[in-house]
Formats: sequence, structure tokens, C-alpha cells
Amino acid sequence: MFEQILFPTDGSDGAAFAFNHVVDLAARHDATVHILNVADTTGNGILQIRGDDIDSLEQEGDRIVSEAANRAHQRGIDTVTEVRQGEPYREIADYAETHGFDLVVMPTHGRRGLERFLLGSTCERVVRRADVPVLTIRPDDDVRVTHPYQNVLVPTDGSNCANQALAIGADVADGEDATLHLLSVIAITALGADARPDIQMGMLEENAHELLDEAAAFAENAGIETASTTVEYAPSIHKAILTHIDDHDIDLVVVGTHGRTGFDRYVLGSVTEYLVRTSPIPVLTVRAPEADTKDGSG
Repeated sequence: MFEQILFPTDGSDGAAFAFNHVVDLAARHDATVHILNVADTTGNGILQIRGDDIDSLEQEGDRIVSEAANRAHQRGIDTVTEVRQGEPYREIADYAETHGFDLVVMPTHGRRGLERFLLGSTCERVVRRADVPVLTIRPDDDVRVTHPYQNVLVPTDGSNCANQALAIGADVADGEDATLHLLSVIAITALGADARPDIQMGMLEENAHELLDEAAAFAENAGIETASTTVEYAPSIHKAILTHIDDHDIDLVVVGTHGRTGFDRYVLGSVTEYLVRTSPIPVLTVRAPEADTKDGSG
């Protein structure tokens, strides 16, 4: 399913860590890897942009993409290299959309550390904007990157975006010969005060099981057998997902960028952002088409 992979790189140790996984994916799926460096000419970190500054940035970019391409060629992987100028997240998202990639792979942070690539920066903005699924990897010591994937987890709340993530997750499980796990988390803190909490919780649990049954049926129709369908109560959705990852030896989690309560729930300070920041395994984020996000229903 991954025939064309985009890998943006700044030549950092974080990018090199993520590129190891890109090479493994490309080798398994016989994919072409497009290696992109964006010379940041917006002035973020450069006091004054001059012609020789831009030339220097582009020369450095050429060196970075050439070194990455050479590493890929050693594994027999075809590459395309590109150096562009502009604001990195815009150029990455536009390049991904223009060329119709199957996947974008990025480290969560690189040359300047965590603060650069999250909280309004390159990685987080690409996750928000790209129509292409984005695979993010934390280049940290506590991260486990295993390939081929053996176990793939898809959390779901039944929203359109979660269903989109399910479709991608099923494709990945099929292409990787991996086992698919489905999870629905009921946030206890979201229940609020209620005169009949047992009834409310019972209804929520019934609904969650129905969502998982539908998700399992979708996977079965796609020829994918699900290993588990789990409903969990937890005070924190993202922590419940992290616990499930550890308990079931999950290698990849596939999640939508937003859910039933709209885009803001799942990005800025929310489930997907926390997963991207803290997951001990790669996170594949899937953004639903723009038309599906405007009413906040998914």
C-alpha cells in the first residue's frame, strides 16, 4: 500500500532515526522514497535573509538529501530528491498533496528539540494540514520501532475521521501481515454529574460495543481478522491507549486527528497530540477530508 513515501528531513539525528524506519518500510513495500529538504527562508532563526544565506541553505539541503539518498540506495531503494525554499510545514504539506503520496514520515523533533516540532511547529502543523497519512516517530531512547509490524491498534469513537483511520489501519495490517486490535475508550471524566450514572455508563458501553462490532465487521469484510475488541473506562483517553499499547505489544497505532467533538479535541492539547508526544511506538495520524471536519461530527 505504500508505493510513494515522502520523507522531509533537516539532517538532524532525529531525522536519521526516523529514516531507518522509512528504509525498512520502502524495502518491504518496494516503494520509492521522496527525500525533501526545505530551506527555511521565512526568517525563523535567521535575522536577515540575504542571497548568500539562501545559497548556503540550499547547498546544505543538497548535501542532506544526497546523503539520505545514498543510504537508501545501499538497500536498493529508488529515491527522488528535492530542495525547496519557504516555510517548512507549508512546503511539506503542499508537496505531499501535489504529488499524491501514500505516506509522509516525520520525526516529532529534530535539530532544535521537542519545542520546534510540536506546539505550533513543523510536525504538528503537517499533522494538522496534510491530507496524506502522516507517520510520526519520537527519536528518543524509550521508543520501540519494530518492523514488520506484528500488532496494529486502531482506537475508534465511530466518527468519520476514526473510520478513515480504521480503513488505513486495516490496509496496513493487511500489507504488513499484522494483527489488528480495536479499542474504544469511555472517558470517565467526560461523564459529568448525573442522577443515574449507572444507566448513562451502561448506554455508553453498549454504544462502544456497537461501534467496535461495526469496526470488526468492516475489517472482516476487508479480509482482516481482529485479535481483540476492547472497551475501557479511563480518566484519560490517551493514557488508556498507551496502556493498551504496552499490554498488547502494539507496534503501530493508527488514529484520526479529530473525533466526534471536532478538530480541536484531537489536536491542541488533546488525544492525538499527546500520543504523538508520548507514544513509545510510531503513530500514524489520519486526517479526514475537509468537508467532514466542518460540522465537528468527525
